[in-house]
Amino acid sequence: MSENVQKNFIINSKFIHLSTNLCYNIKHKKILQRGDNVIKKEMIAMLLAGGQGSRLGVLTQKVAKPAVSFGGKYRIIDFPLSNCINSGVDTVGVLTQYQPLRLNTHIGIGIPWDLDRNNGGVTVLPPYEKSNNSEWYSGTANAIYQNMNYMEQYNPEYVLILSGDHIYKMDYEVMLDFHKENNADVTIATMPVPLEEASRFGIVIADEDKRIQDFEEKPEHPRSNLASMGIYIFSWKVLKEALTAMKDQSNCDFGKHIIPYCHEKKQRLFAYEYNGYWKDVGTLGSYWEANMELIDLIPEFNLYEEYWKIYTKNDVIPPQFISNEANIERSIIGEGTEIYGEVMNSVIGAGVTVAKGAVVKDSIIMQGTVIGAGTVVNKAIIAENVRIGSGVELGTGEYAPSTYDPKVYQFDLVTIGENSVIPDGVKVGKNTAIAGETTVGDYPDGLLAGGNYIIKAGGVK
Repeated sequence: MSENVQKNFIINSKFIHLSTNLCYNIKHKKILQRGDNVIKKEMIAMLLAGGQGSRLGVLTQKVAKPAVSFGGKYRIIDFPLSNCINSGVDTVGVLTQYQPLRLNTHIGIGIPWDLDRNNGGVTVLPPYEKSNNSEWYSGTANAIYQNMNYMEQYNPEYVLILSGDHIYKMDYEVMLDFHKENNADVTIATMPVPLEEASRFGIVIADEDKRIQDFEEKPEHPRSNLASMGIYIFSWKVLKEALTAMKDQSNCDFGKHIIPYCHEKKQRLFAYEYNGYWKDVGTLGSYWEANMELIDLIPEFNLYEEYWKIYTKNDVIPPQFISNEANIERSIIGEGTEIYGEVMNSVIGAGVTVAKGAVVKDSIIMQGTVIGAGTVVNKAIIAENVRIGSGVELGTGEYAPSTYDPKVYQFDLVTIGENSVIPDGVKVGKNTAIAGETTVGDYPDGLLAGGNYIIKAGGVK
């Protein structure tokens, strides 16, 4: 190698900068350099993280779904971001829209995921005002189209489209290899699901070579059980052409518009079958179940594997304090917690206080929440920075259908939004929702019966 070739190696981040026209293979991917200052990325990722997640009810009234806490330590967006860096994808555009503050603060410049890069790294992409108009993102594909300039600056060979609201581990490099081997224009990550559940998903019908013959969006009578995971790899030229052709389509979406467009154009669409753990935590029930699965004796989804770490923003938090009188069984306990009561089969976030005599069972308690003395919490999801008074009973009585929003609240869970206050001595039934600072007067006879709700000023469905 000639002396004028300057090499800067950063081993841990798997990045190489070269001043000449060279092509280098690094563990996971290829970085191409053309000229001194122009980098061509083999694959970049576009992470859709702008959704409200309305099916999570009061949990997402003030925070975007990808920023919701998970597993006592993480936020949902940590999983696709960690998958990216573990797969060698070092350029990620994160598309935000709904309640972006928490998400923006969490991501920052991408340091926890080794995505603070001079060339690439993580970039937050909110909607912005153009010279002739101002537009919100109006569909998944429309959001990508509005960021065409961002993608073009990297001149990628391939573009990886991701959703920011799923819990899973996936090596995107393996999926890319599959895409290349099949000379595909579009590769859709798919997962076998029970046939009776297939109508909830976009369904692909593929031949024995995994080439997609047809695509159905949430069919009433599905012809296949291969469900789209909302993860796509596009060859850049194909994606660019499809987005441009469909730019005037109202609420342009990948599943409803872009994929059918590519199929009609007779392009090479392939189904990459994934058989690992994947969880759509889009409902209160699935969110609760996914957290509870973490505390199984042998969890199906292991958060602590050395070879595939899940990274997150770590605040400086003091150690846990567990009182001599405390009792903890099969639970995840976050940093900075103070436990004086009982915690069983629960996921407890950082900085939570469980006072003396309190009992927490089968519940998710998020960061900064205080559970008062003698309070009983049974099967609840309690968001961040909630104050629960003393002698409260949560999850009492019998299940009843929701009088607030039956499509969202259809589980025997007590759901409490962030920064809420529950006064001393009240009882709250199953399948209930509370948001805001409540007083004793909000509880007739000291009870919020099953299926009912209290949504204070500013609360929305």
